[in-house]
Amino acid sequence: MGIYLILLGLLSICSLSLSQDCKTQHEVDVDFPGTDITSVYSPDADHCQQLCTQHPSCLFFTFIRGNWTRDNRHFYCYLKSTTTGEPRVRTPLLGVTSGYSLKPCSPDLKPCLSQVYQNVDFFGADYRTFFTADYEECQRACTQDSGCQFFTFTNEDIQMESIRFKCHLKFSWTIPRPSVKSLRNVVSGFSLKIQMGQQSDTVCQGKLFPRTDIPGGDIMMLPAASPQHCQALCSAHPLCTFFSFVSNGFSCQLKSDPNYLVIRDNDGITSGLPAHFCQLDNNWVKLAHEDVDFGGSDIRYVLLDDADTCQRTCTEDALCQFYSYVTAKFADPAYRRHCYLKRSITMPAPLHVARLANVVSGFTLRNCVSAPSHV
Repeated sequence: MGIYLILLGLLSICSLSLSQDCKTQHEVDVDFPGTDITSVYSPDADHCQQLCTQHPSCLFFTFIRGNWTRDNRHFYCYLKSTTTGEPRVRTPLLGVTSGYSLKPCSPDLKPCLSQVYQNVDFFGADYRTFFTADYEECQRACTQDSGCQFFTFTNEDIQMESIRFKCHLKFSWTIPRPSVKSLRNVVSGFSLKIQMGQQSDTVCQGKLFPRTDIPGGDIMMLPAASPQHCQALCSAHPLCTFFSFVSNGFSCQLKSDPNYLVIRDNDGITSGLPAHFCQLDNNWVKLAHEDVDFGGSDIRYVLLDDADTCQRTCTEDALCQFYSYVTAKFADPAYRRHCYLKRSITMPAPLHVARLANVVSGFTLRNCVSAPSHV
């Protein structure tokens, strides 16, 4: 499967999470140095642990807290892994907290993130701003707005008078975005349990325009497996007003223009409109995409006889969001009949976290069983 199959050794590492003990406790002022997979921003160790749990190959982590003094790396969450599933070294270090993935613990993949953070800014990812009396009202607005995943509120004491009492609603992806490429004798698809858009009691089909381009207004370009997948991505993004999907290259172009929609004939492109206020029909999730590879993001692999069994296996695995199956006709016999189970991080995750006086940040309470009016 191209360069992604080079990661075969990493897949065996990820399978360790199935047999590891459930370790929920943090180790305060203890560093797990080295063996980093990547680093992301996070407001606290609990959130960092959830990010590690949702990352396909993370087995443990080290989080740099806000009281760290050695340099400016505050709120860094280092995701880590080893072949043994254990840190190679444990080192005492003030200002950090370490811990383990919750993958062996039957984790809640939609955790309730009720904590709010005083004097912490979730910088960027704004799509809507307005003024509210307090951060509690800002959090309620975020919870009621289906596009909002987290927020930052500037209170009455912030130095710049013009932004006092301002509520910033912010967005991050809650649906998987696999890398999509053409590759012969590979079949890819999604878990049948995946939720690809906003949840609503009203079901709708959405609107697609075959052989049609809508030029201009681009806000971002993402990989997508089909026009319907692209439509789900557009529906999830609060600023997306329409989209164009280019089949040659699996390119999903999200666009925003609330005033004009101009269409042009163009073979090889399907355009459409999002569904922000209803539940998209997701029967297309059942489809298998032949000669298509969803590269990377591997949790583990199993040997199976066909792609249908691979999809069922993905559906039955709570962590799996999408899969790629290498058929018996694949050029390299070493990878034939491999079913790769995959996932990406879909919990709310700020792009940047920083200390900033007189602001309050937090998350939507939609995943909380009984969301309080304030925290």
